Amino acid sequence: MSEKNACDFLILGGGAAGFFAAIRAAETCLGAKVVILEKGRDVLQKVKVSGGGRCNVTHACFDPRELVKSYPRGSKALHGPFSRFQPGDTIGWFEQRGVKLKIEEDGRMFPVTDSSQTIINCLNQAASKAGVQVLMGENAVSVTPPKAPNGTWLVASQNSSVFQTKKIMFATGSSTRIWEMLRELGHNIVPPVPSLFTFNIKDARIAGLMGLSVPSATVQVLGEKLKATGPLLITHWGMSGPGILRLSAWGARILAEKNYKFDVEINWLNSTVEEMVDEMNDLKLTSPKKFVAAQCPFPTLPRRLWESLVAACGIATDLRWADISKEKLRKLATELAAGRYQVNGKSTFKEEFVTAGGVDLDEVNFKTFESKIHPGLYFAGEVLDIDGITGGFNFQAAWTGGWLAGMAAGEALQDFG
Repeated sequence: MSEKNACDFLILGGGAAGFFAAIRAAETCLGAKVVILEKGRDVLQKVKVSGGGRCNVTHACFDPRELVKSYPRGSKALHGPFSRFQPGDTIGWFEQRGVKLKIEEDGRMFPVTDSSQTIINCLNQAASKAGVQVLMGENAVSVTPPKAPNGTWLVASQNSSVFQTKKIMFATGSSTRIWEMLRELGHNIVPPVPSLFTFNIKDARIAGLMGLSVPSATVQVLGEKLKATGPLLITHWGMSGPGILRLSAWGARILAEKNYKFDVEINWLNSTVEEMVDEMNDLKLTSPKKFVAAQCPFPTLPRRLWESLVAACGIATDLRWADISKEKLRKLATELAAGRYQVNGKSTFKEEFVTAGGVDLDEVNFKTFESKIHPGLYFAGEVLDIDGITGGFNFQAAWTGGWLAGMAAGEALQDFG
């Protein structure tokens, strides 16, 4: 084996978790040869496209007990790691390297430049300064564990290269091929299903309204205890936005079992039907001569959506509030607070695509992110059965896992015999 392919710590995957682990390991064990293998032509591609190209680095939630509540899978496992490296540490890490982050109203955090390239440049510079070697176009096709304690791992790539390493890390994201490789190494893989997806809905009530959004709506899957509240966006294929994505994350497995065909109830104003009835009865008294369809009385509801819901109730455009019947008024109240829509499929929210599933968490030591089956084998990121809702939580899990795994690998290399 040529010496150029021998290293101390080999990381498969040039994403957020892989870079963080590589940098931390190299800084922990000075002089160690740390190498990242990336199958693509570019590294940090998910960082590049996240947050609409702005990179939603993390979320401004600094209490581990609260932070873990945003992870449909992995919350219990992440409590300890977040006690050691949480969003405040992520902010500090980037600020120490010249990148300041800002907090938006919903808690999401972005670089003040509003450019993901700022994060990419920072990670590349930090890796280069730490002496990390990044090799692109290197796709691992086989991994052979050591035959004896303190032995070396062998990794073959599609380019016929063979790498020899003392420690190895999988930070490969969602990859069926990699999961099969890990299964062959003895790890159990929780079957993957999509998370963070939008709903395909064809309905006359929202037809032609693409681009309209409601700042806060509650969506519930009928017949299930699945409910989420948040901004909702009407798209040309149906519905999206943080509220829908949050619901898809918590219901990833249940909705997969339904083959993504189910009914939802939408509360556009987060009020009960009775509260809507009372409000509109007040309008009959205060605005009796105004046309029901002409002016939306609820500031957060787009006018065109209001007009569409009014029309769906069979309310004529020239009907005044004084003349609306109890039946029509209740029907409109129900549309506003408990409208039912049929979902028939999903669409991938490409910038935030996440998979539920991966390496079984019972097989990982979360103090070090090391395999309980193979010493010297580490994991971080989406290769694990961990996923968060939209809002920077998936990146935070990657930063935390990468940092702790890299530190553990670096410390182990110091003692490697």
